[in-house]
Amino acid sequence: MSTAVPTPSSSAAPVPLPPRWNKAALFALAIGGFGIGTTEFVSMGLLPDIATGIGVSEPVAGHVISMYALGVVVGGPVIAALTARVPRKALLIGLMVAFTVGNAATIFAPSYGWLMASRFVAGLPHGAYFGVASLAAASLVPAGQRAKAVSMVMMGLSVANVIGVPVAAWVGQNFGWRTAFGIVTVIGLVTIVGLLRWVPELHGVKMTNPMTELGALKRSQVWLTLAVGTVGFGGMFAVYTYVSTTLTDVAGLSVAWVPLVLMIYGIGMVVGNLVGGVVADKALVPGLFVLLAAMAGVLALFVVAAHNPYTAALGVFLIGAAGSALVPGLQTRLMDVAADAQTLAAALNHAALNIANAAGAWIGGLVIAAGLGYTAPAAAGAILAVAGLFVLTFAVWRERLKAESVDLLADSGRNRNESGQTARS
Repeated sequence: MSTAVPTPSSSAAPVPLPPRWNKAALFALAIGGFGIGTTEFVSMGLLPDIATGIGVSEPVAGHVISMYALGVVVGGPVIAALTARVPRKALLIGLMVAFTVGNAATIFAPSYGWLMASRFVAGLPHGAYFGVASLAAASLVPAGQRAKAVSMVMMGLSVANVIGVPVAAWVGQNFGWRTAFGIVTVIGLVTIVGLLRWVPELHGVKMTNPMTELGALKRSQVWLTLAVGTVGFGGMFAVYTYVSTTLTDVAGLSVAWVPLVLMIYGIGMVVGNLVGGVVADKALVPGLFVLLAAMAGVLALFVVAAHNPYTAALGVFLIGAAGSALVPGLQTRLMDVAADAQTLAAALNHAALNIANAAGAWIGGLVIAAGLGYTAPAAAGAILAVAGLFVLTFAVWRERLKAESVDLLADSGRNRNESGQTARS
């Protein structure tokens, strides 16, 4: 019997795929997220090797991480706007080709300048890929399972922290740092094959044009949702950036145990992804409030928990879970408030998270430099999460105020029509 995949009509609501094709398509999208997550974080563990291999100091080598993040911030919105008319499946494949080429160029970079350029190129597709992949995943399932489908795409990013990053880092340390990016290049090639083989043509994901996509920048709710992610996630990154030293100097763990605790953080991210997708599907906005409040509470508790190795490990798990749980809900809300500009809005989410990464690390560094100790970033992070709650509250208030205004105008129009009909009769 034939098992052909039904193709949704471009003018109709998306038609969910049969379960096995649905899962295969989501798996292919998640593999791409796995590769992106691996290449984004493995550089941090290989900085000494990269510095030695390329002939620069470790602080200078650290700029390759910043260059990748710059590629994410620049590439997400620019690619989303310029490729608005490109069919979504073709765009996903093109983005993964660019990602693979960027990582392959990293393997063969002959100098520091070429290495910086290759990391920038590898970062360019990051935000656009996750944005388009999230829209694709949401179009493949019933409306009530959109956030769960988005969480499956993000799962690749979480699993990368548990498996991809440790494995690639170990390979890079033992066989040369360039081999780590060789692994990422292979993952990129596997993703391209998976996208070609399992993902349908995605006619259910609407194509637009550059001006329509740029229209997202005129929507206050898009900016407010991005602000929630930037501010709220800044707290998580404030802790994560300095977690290794916190574990050794405050919790009293030996350096040998730090990789295990970081793996526990990755497991927390996996659990958070699963929970966040379910929560967002059941109650999107209330779920965001609950998860932001949970993040604030967990970060505040970590100030105390960090002084014991066991509670510190548990705290690291909960921080990873709380942060990751927010992503599906924020991504889904962006798709809701962006109207016809969903691709740009979804891509901007990852640009915002990279800004949160940089801002969180900067704020964490400030409080440590001020002599407040390595638990201070968690306290600062809790304050940032509370600030995220205030931003979300303001966004919801603005949204309801606008809805009430629309209802009042509609009622006024109906009353005028009724009065006119009465006068004529």
